[in-house]
Amino acid sequence: MNRLANSQSPYLLQHKNNPVDWYPWGAEAFEKAKRENKPIFLSIGYSTCHWCHVMEHESFEDEQVAKLMNDSFVSIKVDREEMPEVDHVYMSVCQAMTGRGGWPLTIVMSPDKEPFFAGTYFPKTGRGNRPGMLELLPSLTNAWKNKRNDIQKTIVQVTNYLHKINNTKPGSPLSRAIVTNAFGNFIERFDSDYGGFGRAPKFPSPHNLIFLLRYHKAYGDPMSQTMVEKTLSKMRLGGVFDHIGLGFHRYSTDRKWFLPHFEKMLYDQAMISMAYLEAFQSTNRKEFADVAHEIFTYVLRDMTNKEGGFYSAEDADSEGEEGKFYVWSSKEIKEILGEEDGKQFAEIFGFKEEGNFHEEATGQIVAKNIPFLKIKISRYAKQNDINLESLKKSVEKNRLTLFHQREKRIHPLKDDKILTDWNGLMIAALANGGKILNEQTYIYAAERAANFILNNMRDGNGRLLKRYRNGSAGIQPHLDDYAFLIWGFLDLYEANFNTYYLRSAIEIADLMVTDFLDKEKGGFFIGPENGEKLLVRAKDSYDGAIPSGNSVASMNCIRLSKYTGDTKWADIAENTFQSFSETITRVPTAHSFMLAAFMFDQESPKEIVIVTDKKSPETISIVRKIQNIYTPNSITILKETKNTSELDKIAPWTSYHEAIDGKVTFYVCENFSCKRPTTDLEIAIKYLQ
Repeated sequence: MNRLANSQSPYLLQHKNNPVDWYPWGAEAFEKAKRENKPIFLSIGYSTCHWCHVMEHESFEDEQVAKLMNDSFVSIKVDREEMPEVDHVYMSVCQAMTGRGGWPLTIVMSPDKEPFFAGTYFPKTGRGNRPGMLELLPSLTNAWKNKRNDIQKTIVQVTNYLHKINNTKPGSPLSRAIVTNAFGNFIERFDSDYGGFGRAPKFPSPHNLIFLLRYHKAYGDPMSQTMVEKTLSKMRLGGVFDHIGLGFHRYSTDRKWFLPHFEKMLYDQAMISMAYLEAFQSTNRKEFADVAHEIFTYVLRDMTNKEGGFYSAEDADSEGEEGKFYVWSSKEIKEILGEEDGKQFAEIFGFKEEGNFHEEATGQIVAKNIPFLKIKISRYAKQNDINLESLKKSVEKNRLTLFHQREKRIHPLKDDKILTDWNGLMIAALANGGKILNEQTYIYAAERAANFILNNMRDGNGRLLKRYRNGSAGIQPHLDDYAFLIWGFLDLYEANFNTYYLRSAIEIADLMVTDFLDKEKGGFFIGPENGEKLLVRAKDSYDGAIPSGNSVASMNCIRLSKYTGDTKWADIAENTFQSFSETITRVPTAHSFMLAAFMFDQESPKEIVIVTDKKSPETISIVRKIQNIYTPNSITILKETKNTSELDKIAPWTSYHEAIDGKVTFYVCENFSCKRPTTDLEIAIKYLQ
């Protein structure tokens, strides 16, 4: 075993038996490279990355490739999920040098961390225009020995580029026109046949859908909601949804949401469920609420540890094949369910005798089926004159039968590390689910995860740690850890109104400002002030697979200004908007969550204070009726008149809010003025509408 055997990262542990003399990122590797005057071969990936597995099997498990690496390089493996700042800096280099990026990310650099070569996946031997490792490594070794001047020129160019893109000056303040431009760009890219944006591959990108729902609420344009409804409906029908075990796969390789990349990520489950929950609130379509229930069923069943934290991901591959765990032959379905039920299930879920897609396995073409809803159950019932409710029960019974049968298969690897940032997203999703769906189980699960992180994933100074696994927490935190956890705690407060979580959110936010805020130019750095020293201290605003840390931090700061009445939080958010305004203006659709935060600040945000003598179940029931009105640009505070000490410290502006005649009393404020307080629920609802 190499040095990776001492890691807690499942990704690094996958490589512990490679003949490559891997080092984890750290001083030992860089000191060796300097001492021996060798370049560094940096490989970045993650545990559920399919092409990372392919490159490992082809090259890193190969003795011939390993000898070339060991003789001439110091080789470092990095888990991108544990070291996002390292990944971000070198991914931006790869995109600049090659015009594209992705994982595995391959970087060759000097012992001083200065990159001069970048790429992604390389096979063992060359294919077409893509060089192989057996050709690439000797070429790079020769360049390091004999063309150092050329390498140094490249290093200077790359370093100048990194400094340029990470030293942007604040631009003009954002305007509502940018929000409208983003909406127009989404319309241009919308796939009116299958939902989503662009053609293929298609990623869920649920923060884009959340932006569109909030745009509809603010501006009333029906197309913004139509795009969301179409997309969410088509996603649930397609193979990108796991119709047997529930939850969503990573993305669709085709336009129709049919053929997925089979890995499952915790952050996708969190963000997608939030989009379905907001769509349910906005449209009152029950099927959207049902999908959120399905996602939470999957997460609580398969992705939760016994102490309440949430695991990171499940692999796409099992037994060396992508998707093998998830696909079926028609013969299997009929053998398991019987001829009649099997035929019905196959018709509904698009199975074919010859398979609905084909894969190469063991040297021959094998017919398999990916379950997808070829026909909606309601339409199938109507066409075949079957009672709808009895058909639904039959389909669910058969789904469970297939699920239990599938459980006997060899499972894909589960990445069982617990990450603070992704847990923050899941806490927010479950808290919202419990509030919107009136499901206390979800709120309880969010509380358990929140308490797990607070009790296990902080250092002695109260600062967050990034990763927990096998009873041990560690690794330097990043902006996302703070921003996403604050989001989770704020949403959890509005689900259970326990001021402990609101106070915790503020304490963590204060640390975020201390460690990450760019006090000169606005916005937040990815890494902390005392963190890993790279060529640059990077900032990022791009909302990719999930919202950026800066987008979420901006939203948090606006919400905190409303909770606390302290304008310093609003100033931080405004400075963050302005620090990235030129980038946002250039590509508004790549900043949809940042623009959602901007809308929260601009489009008549509301502070709702509900005063009661006691936080009883009856009071919470009344509060839920208020919360069920889709009012995304709002905060809700519940004040108990007999227990105000902590709330008075957090939100001193609420100290004058009293219950009228001992009844539950509603205070609704917006645009720096308040409506007349009322004890009439219907009047309070009218205020919101």
